[in-house]
Amino acid sequence: MKRIVALVVLLQATAALAQSSPPPASAKPPGQSKQQGGPKSMAEKLLACLDIDDETKDRLDCYDAIIPPKPKPKSARPNGVMDCRYVKEEDERLKCFNGFAEKIPKFSAR
Repeated sequence: MKRIVALVVLLQATAALAQSSPPPASAKPPGQSKQQGGPKSMAEKLLACLDIDDETKDRLDCYDAIIPPKPKPKSARPNGVMDCRYVKEEDERLKCFNGFAEKIPKFSAR
């Protein structure tokens, strides 16, 4: 009988100790072996800008934060999204970014 009581006390003490101690810092939560919220690619950032209301200054600011504008007095027809930064007029620059960003394929997150 004394052995059973001693075993129960030992199990309760072990359970209480396990609940009160935090997990080690190096332990990863299950299912999160890949880095979550890490650096995003330029395409992912441009796609995120599409979530902002269309034809607004906020969306243009989002694009300009990713690809800073470098307006030229006379810019050639853009061949890629990086060429949109040379368009001086804000409305035209927004249309340029929208045109390329909407063509980016959307892949689902795993």
